Amino acid sequence: MLCAISGEAPQVPVASRKSGNVFEKRLIEAYISEHGTDPVTNEELTTDELVELKISRIPKPRPPTLTSIPSLLTAFQNEWDALALETYDLRQHVAQIRQELSTALYQHDAAVRVIARLSRERDEAREALSKITVNGGAMSNGTAMQVDRPELSSTLVAKVETTSEKLTGTRRKRAVPDGWATGREIETFTSVVASKPLYSGARSLSADTSREMFLTGGDSGVAGVYNVSTNQLVKELEVGSGAVTDAIWTGSRIVVSTSSGVVKFFDNGAEDSTFSSHAGKVTALAIHPSGDILASVGVDKSYILYDLENSTQATQVYTNSELNCASFHPDGRLLAVGANDGQVKVFEVTTGNNAANFEESGPVRDLAFSENGIWLAVITEGSSSVSIWDLRKASKIKVLENGNQIEKIRWDYSGQFLAIAGPSGLIVQQYSKTAKEWSVPLQSAVPALAVEWGANAQSLVSLDAEGVITVLGLK
Repeated sequence: MLCAISGEAPQVPVASRKSGNVFEKRLIEAYISEHGTDPVTNEELTTDELVELKISRIPKPRPPTLTSIPSLLTAFQNEWDALALETYDLRQHVAQIRQELSTALYQHDAAVRVIARLSRERDEAREALSKITVNGGAMSNGTAMQVDRPELSSTLVAKVETTSEKLTGTRRKRAVPDGWATGREIETFTSVVASKPLYSGARSLSADTSREMFLTGGDSGVAGVYNVSTNQLVKELEVGSGAVTDAIWTGSRIVVSTSSGVVKFFDNGAEDSTFSSHAGKVTALAIHPSGDILASVGVDKSYILYDLENSTQATQVYTNSELNCASFHPDGRLLAVGANDGQVKVFEVTTGNNAANFEESGPVRDLAFSENGIWLAVITEGSSSVSIWDLRKASKIKVLENGNQIEKIRWDYSGQFLAIAGPSGLIVQQYSKTAKEWSVPLQSAVPALAVEWGANAQSLVSLDAEGVITVLGLK
């Protein structure tokens, strides 16, 4: 009686109920624990299905080759020789692996050093590029570059100071205008007008002083003026030079920026002047409260101020990070820009000095000063919340959770309402001075990438990803 696995007489024989084969108990139990089947028939088998056989214990005969001392010594010598040969092979294998590991570590270290050097050279090149402006004329020997930061003219400085004094003295005492929308009225806002898709890729929306005409533009390099009262596109402007990144009204004039770094001015539908001082995409525009100064920001880490009265570039100030958005303080003394490094950088308009920095958790997507002159609302890339910063305390005093991604924010003129636009819909947050708390009078499912307030806050005008302009208001 021999074991079906080892072919030797079993010490503790057991038989399978399914196949009837005899096995050594320890061998068949080990096989079942690993495979769960009968080794002969491959049928499912458990240890409970094994039957132990009762036999008399027979001493196992010694192999005929191990019946003498010389044969035992020979067997031991053969085993030792095999063990020594195996040890030698293992040591060779370990030495080869060590050599391969050493080579891999050396290559990894060299790659890390090369990547670090290239990254440093790239950052140095970007830094150098962000601090240069190529002259409009030919460059001498192909290398001459001019770092240009002219001082703001005395005329513009006087305008900034005069505007600031005028607005500072009246802003805090200013009452809510008659006929201004209330929270209860905003609660009833619903979609009343929707345009056809205007411009694919449009992400900007700007209202004129009447809040009847709205300016937008898209990837095709065309900007248009849409009249919400007549639900018609009344004017188109051929911008060219890349996709429209932002468009804004400056009185009756229109300013459009593009992805190719061009800022174009239009008057009565005709191109008035063109600037291409940004070394790369222009990301946003902002108009000064005086109406005589325009700011543009770009990926070249700089912001530029323009003298609108003379249609000239006034100054260019460089920072240490790409800029995504900009907003003037209601008094006009400060300009806040949102950077890709997660900082909100606040500059003095007249000197270009960095007055303050506010740290956010990611690239700043949009920002807007409240008309109270104290609060600054900020959103970051992909964020679902709005941070409210207090300029007096230089600290974050409130985080308004939206629940969905936010693209744009806009305060109303009274400073009570903050419109929040995102792909999932529009939300209006209201702050009550008496109760000192926030509430949400409006939650709309109308998707929006940009938003503006209508006249007297009696409506909201939004722009979605397909270029559709929607007006929400009272029925």
